[in-house]
Amino acid sequence: MNEKRRLGKGLGALIPEVLAGTGESSEVELDRIKPNPYQPRQSFDEEKLRELTESIKEHGVLQAVVLSPSGDEGSYYLVAGERRCRAARKAGLTRVPAVIKAYDGKAMLEIALIENLQRENLNPIEEARAYQKLMKEFSYTQEELARKLGRSRPSVANCIRLLSLSEPLIIALEKGDMTSGQARPLLSISDPAVQQEAAIKIMSEGLTAREAEKIAAGIIEAKNKPGKTTMKIEEDPIQTELQLQIQRVLGTKVKIKPGKNGGTIEIYYYGEEDLERLVSKLLPEGL
Repeated sequence: MNEKRRLGKGLGALIPEVLAGTGESSEVELDRIKPNPYQPRQSFDEEKLRELTESIKEHGVLQAVVLSPSGDEGSYYLVAGERRCRAARKAGLTRVPAVIKAYDGKAMLEIALIENLQRENLNPIEEARAYQKLMKEFSYTQEELARKLGRSRPSVANCIRLLSLSEPLIIALEKGDMTSGQARPLLSISDPAVQQEAAIKIMSEGLTAREAEKIAAGIIEAKNKPGKTTMKIEEDPIQTELQLQIQRVLGTKVKIKPGKNGGTIEIYYYGEEDLERLVSKLLPEGL
């Protein structure tokens, strides 16, 4: 199931005051509405915006936008409803219905993020940057953020990790040329040039997330064998499958290293938050 569709709680359930009617309701001139400085979404689907514009021309704006006083007399920050405001302008409207309530920056970012996640409007990088902003500016932990958004902690951690990919891959994710499932296995490849080479193969051949995992595993294997330049997957298919299964369960890179009389399993983590996540998964009862 698409991870975004698991966000079962509505915007009103996660932040009740947005839809509880506790704010002032009125119509506000579009010229008095300023963009949300915490809006995580940077790109807008022009075709969907055109469809919304046609709907507004016929039926008007059916759901009020959410505004917060900006501090400048008579003007407001747009907290939720940017697509509606853009489409209303294109439809020739000068005013929109609005609920007005004072919000701080933290709440403005939360509401904008949740609204976009509900409508599946964010690309993986916009989503990851929004999570990162909430953690850096408002001291959220990954666990708190996951609980607030109705997500699992591993899904939040894995999303944030995408920001450590090389710039060309980040751009590909922003443009929709590659999915997060295709990109995530490439996090195990440290060389940006090799990362990009693998990404081109994944995108050009339309490989699945599982096939991308095998490509990444093959590159790591080939890297440890001097003179080998081709992408070669693990020779033992059972070990490869076991390694991939453990990686999926833990949400991080795992390496099985067989030895003469046993072997080792290496589990990688990426920062203190990721280590805490792995500890809670491996030791659910605590230390």
